[in-house]
Amino acid sequence: MKTDQFNRITIWLLVAAFAVFFALPFAGLVERAIRDGRFFELATGDAALAALRLSLITSAVTVAIAIILGTPTAYLLARRRFPGSNLIDALLDLPIVLPPTVAGVALLTAFGRRGLLGQPLEEWTGISFVFQTSGVILAQTLVAAPFYVRAAKNGFESVDRQLEAVAYTLGASRARTFFQVVVPQASGALFAGLVLCWARALGELGATLIFAGSLQGKTQTMPLAILGALEGSSLGLSGAIVLSIILLAAALILLLLFRLIPQRLGARR
Repeated sequence: MKTDQFNRITIWLLVAAFAVFFALPFAGLVERAIRDGRFFELATGDAALAALRLSLITSAVTVAIAIILGTPTAYLLARRRFPGSNLIDALLDLPIVLPPTVAGVALLTAFGRRGLLGQPLEEWTGISFVFQTSGVILAQTLVAAPFYVRAAKNGFESVDRQLEAVAYTLGASRARTFFQVVVPQASGALFAGLVLCWARALGELGATLIFAGSLQGKTQTMPLAILGALEGSSLGLSGAIVLSIILLAAALILLLLFRLIPQRLGARR
């Protein structure tokens, strides 16, 4: 009995130590912001609001692109095996494991002003992605969309194909079967992928910095504004702390949604 009790106490101490390790840095942020006393002033400043607005807009557009293009891609990979499907699957996973800086350099070689597609596109249409808000969206999409596609693919694979077969025998079209049978069954995984994609886009730094730069109001998202503050902008360390807390709060809300909503969707079924 004493041995079991000792083991339980040891496990709880290890868990507590691990939890404290993760909680302390965030507690330090909050404590420093309270001690500084300028949280509201810095949080409502032009630089902070511009960065937050840009982050919310670009990450929302990134999620929309991931849903529109990634959903059919995920469904096709989950339901069909065709020449090159394994290669496409691997390419979609590549941005997840590669450093964001590599993704930024890759974007430059493809969509930069001297890039594979960027140069002819700018010459023919005048459209350029470098140092533009559209460049931020491209960078976020490259590194964040795979999280949605991966989760969506797993969700579609978990749906019983017999349900689709029954819907077809009852006269339902493929589109109707997909939206009324498959999507509701995979909704938990789809939502989880959406939240992961949004969170990843919201926190994207390396690829955006290399490909789009850090121009206030144009390409400077929240992570870039934090980096700029640490490197000596007018916000300073206090501004970096405030921006970090705002981004931390946004990420925490997304993670809570990630846990709560799929549980409620599952409970309703």
